[in-house]
Amino acid sequence: MNRLDSTAVVMAPQNATARWAMAGLSLSMLLSSLGTSIANVALPTLAASFDASFQAVQWVVLAYLIAITGTIVAAGRLGDVLGRRRLLLGGITVFTVASVLCSLAPSLWWLIGARGLQGVGAAMMMSLTMALVGEAVPKEQTGRAMGLLGTMSAVGTALGPTLGGLLIAAGGWEAIFLIKLPLGIATLILAQRCLAADARPVAIPRTAFDTTGVVVLALTLAAYALAMTINKGSYGLINGMLLLTALVGGGLFVWLEARTQAPLLQPALFRQRPLSAGFAMSALVTAVVMATLVVGPFYLASAFELDAARVGLVMSSGPLVAALSGVPAGRLVDRFGPQRMAVAGLVAMLLGAFTLPPLSASLGLPGYVSALAFITAGYALFQAANNTAVMTHGSAEQRGLVSGLLNLSRNLGLITGASLMGAVFVRGAATSDFTALAPQAAYAGLTLAFSVAGAFVLTALVIAVRSSAAAQRP
Repeated sequence: MNRLDSTAVVMAPQNATARWAMAGLSLSMLLSSLGTSIANVALPTLAASFDASFQAVQWVVLAYLIAITGTIVAAGRLGDVLGRRRLLLGGITVFTVASVLCSLAPSLWWLIGARGLQGVGAAMMMSLTMALVGEAVPKEQTGRAMGLLGTMSAVGTALGPTLGGLLIAAGGWEAIFLIKLPLGIATLILAQRCLAADARPVAIPRTAFDTTGVVVLALTLAAYALAMTINKGSYGLINGMLLLTALVGGGLFVWLEARTQAPLLQPALFRQRPLSAGFAMSALVTAVVMATLVVGPFYLASAFELDAARVGLVMSSGPLVAALSGVPAGRLVDRFGPQRMAVAGLVAMLLGAFTLPPLSASLGLPGYVSALAFITAGYALFQAANNTAVMTHGSAEQRGLVSGLLNLSRNLGLITGASLMGAVFVRGAATSDFTALAPQAAYAGLTLAFSVAGAFVLTALVIAVRSSAAAQRP
């Protein structure tokens, strides 16, 4: 056997193992994304089943979102200390058990508590899935692996409402949580069998984990998430107090980190331009993507007189484009480099954001969908490029923490976008009565909202260009 044949024989099992490992990581990403979107469609059913107000059942969604936001950084750091594979398996187990507890909920508050526990499991899955990519695939294939994870995230987001509606019709609201039991077991088996064992020991030095910092940061992020999501973005005294709490908590966290022996977040981490730029851009562009999900339904229903089913169909075109673009985007990143592709993705998003209002006004629904396709395809390319740049730049010892911060920036962008873009749309439409929203008012709101969205993308583009220029300097 010559050397070439020998190399082929040796590499084949490694490639097969990598493929199965990526299958497990992809399922993990799909499950956590599905958990975010599948419960929304069940809110009216839950309100009727538990005889609760709409404001009360909204906590079924908020509990999941706030739990992820508050624990995702700690989950990534804990993975660095305990072992990423070990903690990922624990996260999948927590998520699966919590899903069963959700389906057995005898009361609304039981369900809300179980959803919070499910969010903790999802935080472990989200942060450690990306962190483990560097150990599952060769470095030259990181871009396509990140593209695949982006595709699975988009598929989970797009599939959630449709699958949730079918499951509720077939088996009641309990079915949307029970479906995660077989999926969770399959994900757990794949991850356990195909991911490489952790080299780190289970024993943790007392100074290796900043417990106080984790608690303060989790409470700070939870206060911010609550301030941005309660009262549907109509800011009042409670929102202001929560924002003040978040500001005080942030200051306390910085003060504590400067004085602890093993800080959760080291200031030097944010002085690395590729990392700080990646976090900032991720938050900005996900706020823009959220604008399409928050503003879109009101504009489509008013301007084109679409019913709820058709609105949902049009809105699903965005995640569908992102899902189809994910893997090709990853291949482009591997071929041309993450810096160039991040800029290209942002240019596409900028074009889509600034042309969405005029194209929808001149071409109607095809114009709206075309501009939306530019935004979501550009986002898929940017996400694959930015995730690759950030995860390959971070040190191997901090990969879990960096992944947690990257997911946190995305989550904060989604929360801020949902609140801010909704408020901007209301201001542009000059009305808060959406039951009889005139097409002209809806267009004015859309124009103002996507002007702000375009400014966000433009800011991210400036950051990307400056970061790319700095990376090319000797």
